[in-house]
Amino acid sequence: MKKYLFFFLAALLPVFLLAQQELLTAETLWKLGRVALEDVSPDGGMAVFTVTRFDIEANKSNTDLYTVKTDGSGPAIKITSFEGHENNARFMAGGKKILFLYNGFPYICNPDGSDQVKWADEEMNGFILSPTGDRIAFLRDVKYRPSTKEVYPNLPMANARIYDDLMYRHWKSWDDLHDSNVFTAEIREGKLYSQPENIVKEAFEAPVEPNDGIEQVSISPDGRYIAYSCKKSRGTEYTLSTNTDIFLYDVLTRNTRNVSNDNMGYDKNPVFSPDGKFLMWNAMVTAGYEADKNQLILMDLQNGTRKMLGKDYDNDAEHASFSVDGKSIFFVSAQDACNQIFIQDLSTLKIKQITQGIHDYTHLIPTVRGLVTTRVSMIQPAEVYFVNTNGTSTQLSQVNTQAWAQVKKAEIKQKWIKTTDGKKMLVWTILPPDFDPKKKYPTLLYCQGGPQSTVSQFFSYRWNFQLMASKGYIVVAPCRRGMPGFGQEWNLAISKDWGGQCMRDYLSAIDDAAKEPYVDKNRLGAIGASFGGYSVYYLAGNHQKRFKCFLSHCGVFNLESMYGTTEEMWFVNFDLGGPYWDSKNKSQYEKFSPHKYVQNWDTPIMVIHGEKDFRVPVSEGLQAFQAARLRGIPAKLLLFPEEGHWVQSAQNGLLWQSEFYAWLDKWLK
Repeated sequence: MKKYLFFFLAALLPVFLLAQQELLTAETLWKLGRVALEDVSPDGGMAVFTVTRFDIEANKSNTDLYTVKTDGSGPAIKITSFEGHENNARFMAGGKKILFLYNGFPYICNPDGSDQVKWADEEMNGFILSPTGDRIAFLRDVKYRPSTKEVYPNLPMANARIYDDLMYRHWKSWDDLHDSNVFTAEIREGKLYSQPENIVKEAFEAPVEPNDGIEQVSISPDGRYIAYSCKKSRGTEYTLSTNTDIFLYDVLTRNTRNVSNDNMGYDKNPVFSPDGKFLMWNAMVTAGYEADKNQLILMDLQNGTRKMLGKDYDNDAEHASFSVDGKSIFFVSAQDACNQIFIQDLSTLKIKQITQGIHDYTHLIPTVRGLVTTRVSMIQPAEVYFVNTNGTSTQLSQVNTQAWAQVKKAEIKQKWIKTTDGKKMLVWTILPPDFDPKKKYPTLLYCQGGPQSTVSQFFSYRWNFQLMASKGYIVVAPCRRGMPGFGQEWNLAISKDWGGQCMRDYLSAIDDAAKEPYVDKNRLGAIGASFGGYSVYYLAGNHQKRFKCFLSHCGVFNLESMYGTTEEMWFVNFDLGGPYWDSKNKSQYEKFSPHKYVQNWDTPIMVIHGEKDFRVPVSEGLQAFQAARLRGIPAKLLLFPEEGHWVQSAQNGLLWQSEFYAWLDKWLK
């Protein structure tokens, strides 16, 4: 009897598990572990990665290290459990030890987590090791400028900032008087041997803050050379230029040379070939254009000759690495709004796409057998994968597998539609779990930021399409003009035309969606952040009664005040054409500034902004909210005093999502 009962219960198990599936909530989203790949052992047999989890009640996060075998033969093992953040893990030479940072200081342990000890008393913002294990390069902030109290020691209670040039604030931070520099030291017998040496020695950012990190530094296989990216400019010159160069430091002679000084755009992400004969890096050749084609340069270190690896390839090449034998390179590139892995043969320069499918690959490390990488999609949080060169993949980590199995999944549809100028445009449509085509659903037009960033298969912890769909909304996310992955002409089309074809693309997408019988065209909303927030403000004055509510996060409202208060001037100079006081740019500011169309506003709008947002300063949101209320339009203002362009803390994130959906539900349900 017990035998039959067992088989009966086993048969019911899939039904039971299915019945346990629930709609995704914001609380569940914030409980997921956030996975990031760190390194792979020298023999390619083991990967180390981080998992960050948030304690909502304590309003803080914790990051731990895990290892997993790359052949998929065993589960991941947690190897650290300090209170705080363990990251930047690197296998030391031979693979018998892992060096990592714990709250900024280097620690060492065995791959199974045993024998954890502090390795050195040097504070670091990130580090890399030479393949031979005899050298370390790391980042550290160096104080170069005096504080107000140092200038006025007789006024210890004075509280002020004094500046005489631009770039006095950046993204969410005021100038802290420091610059990131690159240091190096010798390692002997697995220990720090020499005193660290600053190889930059100047008040220049190496790498460029705030987004670049240790990936901008590379050590040659023999440990003799250190390549790093640096922006050797300050003040007004810095904020007007994207000119970031690759510098090559000789450990023996202590000489440094600029190997990319002929390019006035970005040069970043240096990588040495396995034999040390070549140096590869990303370059953008158009000065001042931060979204130019991200292409690869290969330099022969023996004779200094260089060649462009993908001049005939029309999309970006990112996360590039040499194959183990040095005969090929692997890189990630957007293809039909999915970030796929590609391989390029260095002898023929032929490029081949390796992976397929509706997902994004976000990082990759080559091994002898294939690639260790991370993969994500709109309805799947990141996990570590192994990918063979034939494109087949194996999931290695299972950080969120059990929890995610209990979530009812949304459905992703990919559709190509015709735009007003006769082009084809890809549009993602995300349908709610348990979608019923006989019902009518409220629908959201998602407006992407950037403006030059693609709507790929990203998994966001705020702008989460799975969560929007779980709340009962259809999401329409068009790959409008200005998005990478569809060729340079499509990408460049957004610059100096913010309110032009891009806005017509948005309206084409929502008009096409509104033809579907399951889309309630009387319950349409438009949402977006950054340039997406600008798009919402612009559409609010130019939507011809299509939408019933709007929501803008950190959006640009007034192009003139944006130009006068943002910090990276190269961005607005290229995308808007230049300053508003220059007569040749007058039409840009007149035609495309959302504040010029406030007289047409007639729809409820919510404004969200971080008070520490210096890219799109908070005054943009305040102007929009004030304009709406003075016109008698229902509006809500949500301000975060401690957040910048993004909302990053757990409780602020949950508050953001509560207010986000409360607003949409009020006007669309």
